[in-house]
Amino acid sequence: MKKLFLSAMIVLLALTGFSQKYAYINSEYILSNMSEYKEAQAELNRVAVMWQKEIEAKFASIDSMYRKYQVESVTMPEQMKKNREDAIIAQEKAAKDLQKKRFGQDGDLFKKREELVKPIQDRVISTVNDYAKEKGYAFVFDTAGEMTIIYADPKWDINNAILQKLGISVNSELDD
Repeated sequence: MKKLFLSAMIVLLALTGFSQKYAYINSEYILSNMSEYKEAQAELNRVAVMWQKEIEAKFASIDSMYRKYQVESVTMPEQMKKNREDAIIAQEKAAKDLQKKRFGQDGDLFKKREELVKPIQDRVISTVNDYAKEKGYAFVFDTAGEMTIIYADPKWDINNAILQKLGISVNSELDD
């Protein structure tokens, strides 16, 4: 009796495992079809260019200070040389600190990206979660980025269905 029960449980678990539904999305495709994402990316690019110009101007100023120092250092007393060198080094450190503040790992650009893009990504994830629950998918994979899928049957592609749930129309057939 124990063997029969154990066998029945194994068969039941196997059938349940095989009946799970899977789907996939390409988050880059979905985001690229969202106007608010495109606007957020444009704003990030605008801010990054502005900050980059600010940093380049600081380094150009430092370069100018250094060239002027090289010309004038021949006639300068040692203490004045040291003061100018210290000033140049301080300016260079300040420029590098600003560069790190703007573009570093947790810098201003990262924070701006979090502010502009994360709510859009969260909305997509929430929509995918709702859609997956509604359609009974056990897993939804994202083919964008690190994950490698060698083959994906197009019938499990739910990109356009997610776009439709987000209220975005696409010119190709919608998934069900």
